[in-house]
Amino acid sequence: MLALFVMQLIAGISLMWSLMPRRQVTSGFFRIQMLLVLGLSVLVALVAGKFGQQSGLSETALTGIGIVMATLAFVGSVLWTLERRVPGAICGFAVNWIAMGALVQAGWHGSEATSGGVLPLASLLATAAVLGGTVTGMLLGHWYLTAPTMSIAPLSTLTRVLLVAVIVRLIVSGLCWWTGGDAIHGSLLWSWFALRWIAGILSPLVLCGMTLRILRYRNTQAATGVLFAAVILSFIGEMSATLLLSELHRPF
Repeated sequence: MLALFVMQLIAGISLMWSLMPRRQVTSGFFRIQMLLVLGLSVLVALVAGKFGQQSGLSETALTGIGIVMATLAFVGSVLWTLERRVPGAICGFAVNWIAMGALVQAGWHGSEATSGGVLPLASLLATAAVLGGTVTGMLLGHWYLTAPTMSIAPLSTLTRVLLVAVIVRLIVSGLCWWTGGDAIHGSLLWSWFALRWIAGILSPLVLCGMTLRILRYRNTQAATGVLFAAVILSFIGEMSATLLLSELHRPF
């Protein structure tokens, strides 16, 4: 499960690069983001065998995917350091396409294994967007300490994208609950389910609204603190969903 979670994080972070207004963000932020993805990609390569069991891809193929993403991230970090913004962005897009392709494969494999239709795929992609949005938003908020004169528009845009991602996550989880809620029984599973919804969906939804209101006053430090809480709660929620998936073989 760790490798799948890391792949979702890579896909989500790189997706946020594609959706945010990059011209208004200084190059140093993307250099650090590339180094973050470099470390995560190496982790994917190291645990490729376990992810292969969940995705239908061979260990060799996944190891190669991790190495390719790590190489692209390293090259991208160098390009952003040299202020080569267009080639650096292309490296980011390439990482996103590779990670998304791996998630789509894992989603279809999960659909075939659980007869859940497109819900496993939709769940994987929605989770990736939420995780990537919270982490990237929180790190971008911290970047304003380094570049205080930077426009506040990128953080506002990213928070709105995160809000949409959380709403999509809510819809997908609601459909999974509607179609497979009968499988939840016992106090332990219901506790995980409550934690999944309260920490992983409802709380980030509220925190996104709080962040947007705070940003009206250009208080990036307070907004970053709220987004940091959203990161922790999202991770708790998704880990609870992972426990439910391992027990019930359905995404929630």
